[in-house]
Amino acid sequence: MAPRIELSRRQVLLTASVVMLPLPIRAAADVGVVETTKGKAWAAGSPTRDLVAQAVVFLGDEIGTGAESRLAMLLAGTTRILMGPQTTLTIDQFTAEAGGELVLGDGAMLFDRDEGAQKTPVQLSTAFGLIAVRGTRFFAGPSKGKFGVFVERGEVRLSGGGGEVALLPGFGSDIAAPGQPPSQPAAWKQARIEAAMALVGG
Repeated sequence: MAPRIELSRRQVLLTASVVMLPLPIRAAADVGVVETTKGKAWAAGSPTRDLVAQAVVFLGDEIGTGAESRLAMLLAGTTRILMGPQTTLTIDQFTAEAGGELVLGDGAMLFDRDEGAQKTPVQLSTAFGLIAVRGTRFFAGPSKGKFGVFVERGEVRLSGGGGEVALLPGFGSDIAAPGQPPSQPAAWKQARIEAAMALVGG
């Protein structure tokens, strides 16, 4: 017969308290700060947070804007993101040293990285295609009934539907629908550029 082990009431309570200790919660890393907002802006989560000027944004946040709303935020102290109305953008990864991964859901955005900043790789995923960022300032979003990408400064590569194009300053490309390849690069006229920038307040 196995020996009988008896625990005192104090030992039982100590054992129970060790077992019931909560696991440490890893705090989300902050990756930037909101500079300005116009209208309604938020970060989806549990709970959803309203975003105003100087609000911190965190890794994994899905940032959203309402109708007739806009938001400007600075990521890693080097990259300004302008978001137009009814736009969603998820920050999957972003650091000044390692680059980042962003996901554009709906709407329009302007990516604007300081010219003097380290050219770390950044990828912007969308339902239409993937944008590999080599440059510093570009627009992505609806334009003339299609998904358009326009480069003002630097270079990006736009791929989708089995095709890929390189875009240099002054040139843009369109993707008509998800699964379709991008159009050949073409110089955008000033009126189209101004319409795109007006969407994001750029």
